[in-house]
Amino acid sequence: MSHRNVAGVGIALLGLAFGSIDAAGQASFTPVYSAPYRAFTDTEFGVVLSFPSGADFGIEGEYRFGSGAWDFGLRGGVVDNGSTEFVIGVEGRLGIVDHTQGDFPLDGALVVGLGTAEFDAWIIPSAGISLGRQVELDGFEFVAYGQPTLFLTTYDTGDGNDTDLDFNLGFGIDFRVGESLDLRTSFAFVDAPAEGISFSLVWVN
Repeated sequence: MSHRNVAGVGIALLGLAFGSIDAAGQASFTPVYSAPYRAFTDTEFGVVLSFPSGADFGIEGEYRFGSGAWDFGLRGGVVDNGSTEFVIGVEGRLGIVDHTQGDFPLDGALVVGLGTAEFDAWIIPSAGISLGRQVELDGFEFVAYGQPTLFLTTYDTGDGNDTDLDFNLGFGIDFRVGESLDLRTSFAFVDAPAEGISFSLVWVN
């Protein structure tokens, strides 16, 4: 197994080791996760509809671009949980694991991010690994993946800040539905504020 594969497996095991810790959200406190691949050549943009636990719904816009081996994304919008709150987050993704025949069957990417909800709750930062594989069946393409992620979160309690180390385990399936269109679904089932499901419609260039 290559050094890239060893590093990826190590991060995944680290994430799973914290499975008993209460979970936080993704970079924008919504259950939206990232596949291990960059789907676009230049940029992508889209809209995200999510249903986080404890809230009615969230709706966000997202934009992502590449810079060398990294790609970066900005996502922001509102979550309705009885009152409307804005959320915003930024993410970076770097491929670190390549699948090999008979050795390691998955591809992987390091995903890091930071974000805030109403400037009262912060993720500073999150770090995880997305592990999955692209599949093509009779011309139909999709990517299935899992993403264990650790978060350092801080919340304004009114009497000061409460800082925690949190964990979330997300899964996703991204479908290519056209030459320049992806339908992406992701969800988290850990009992936490980011438990829920999301649907993204993304145009890739």
